[in-house]
Amino acid sequence: MKKRISASLLAVVIALSMTACGNNEGPKEEKKTALETEEMSFDRMKEEAKGTTVTFYGWGGDEKLNEWLDNTFATVMKETYDITMERVPMDIDQVLSQLSGEIQAGEKDGSIDMIWINGENFRSAKENNMLYGPFADKLPNFQDYVDVTSEDVTLDFAYPIEGFEAPYGKAQIVLIADTAVTPDMPKSAEDFKEFVRKYPGKVTYPALPDFTGSAFVRNMIYEICGYEQFLDMKGDKETVKAAVEPAMAYLRELNPYLWNEGKTFPDSSTTLDNMFSDGEVVLNMTYDAYGTAVKIADGAYTQTTQSFQFEKGTIGNTNFMAIAANSGNKAGAMVAINEMLSPEIQADRYDTLKVIPVLDNSKLSKEQKASFDEVELGKGTIPQDELLLKRLPEMPAELVPIIEEIWTEEVAGK
Repeated sequence: MKKRISASLLAVVIALSMTACGNNEGPKEEKKTALETEEMSFDRMKEEAKGTTVTFYGWGGDEKLNEWLDNTFATVMKETYDITMERVPMDIDQVLSQLSGEIQAGEKDGSIDMIWINGENFRSAKENNMLYGPFADKLPNFQDYVDVTSEDVTLDFAYPIEGFEAPYGKAQIVLIADTAVTPDMPKSAEDFKEFVRKYPGKVTYPALPDFTGSAFVRNMIYEICGYEQFLDMKGDKETVKAAVEPAMAYLRELNPYLWNEGKTFPDSSTTLDNMFSDGEVVLNMTYDAYGTAVKIADGAYTQTTQSFQFEKGTIGNTNFMAIAANSGNKAGAMVAINEMLSPEIQADRYDTLKVIPVLDNSKLSKEQKASFDEVELGKGTIPQDELLLKRLPEMPAELVPIIEEIWTEEVAGK
């Protein structure tokens, strides 16, 4: 997810009964009105979902993912369940605006079924009764192949999920550089400061609240302030501001050496990625831990490009799938989410998209394990054991917009 909407803005959206953004409604004539699913067996859900369309709303900025959803996953859903998948690319703020408008208007057969979501977006949507659930425990693949007790599955940015989401993929922030250009990759905050001084005007990060830029800033906070104090910190701005001030001072010190002298920042991680590919900057960053291999294979990155992380580690999280509260096809959405959690689909995502799987390896058969073990991650990646060994937990969702606000006030353009 690349953008999000704050809880306060979401409340305003609901209060004002905003209407749908754009003409993105699915073809309702192809959909049946779903029966109540609370007491429905999963086999009955599959029967109910036959011949229907499931809309899947989420960020559409990853063309390789879009192609996989349209050509691989959609084909499996059609051939196996006679369900038509309709992918609707839309930023999460627009998704939640559209959903709130439809709910406020009393639409029972809404245009949105599945949503790609996590973090404070999930918290805001759940607290405003915009999501259906709990549903995860009704999914056979969730019960059979996922560690349902893991905090990666029970908590989303330290916020209790309570069955209102099912895991989609794991992400972890990594930094990226071309070793032929900058062989001295920084391993700490102090190294990073020396790095930007050595390459003035050639380093930057996306402006907050870009999802990746925000994660990078939180990672620097962890580097300088430690992370333990934030895991149970309440969302009081003055408390947070005092805790992060050493990191804000550090980031202000970087500004004169950054691209455009830190007066402005790239508007998105996509923009930064293009700048890196074009050689305008020498450092990139992404939540897509194995994406470097894909970009090298596609020719977007040089053969000498390498992902790396700080010695203290980098922030990782899980992204999820949720169901709209007023979805007219809850049964179809649950069948689709269950299929996304199948070992076959998760292994294909791992192989094709290089997405960290969400399944519990100990729950897989020997043959299923082999399908994951045989995946070649490709060039420029961090070995999975090393990557996950340095995986740091996310902050509570309520802290994230506060930190973004503090960064905007204390660092941006300073």
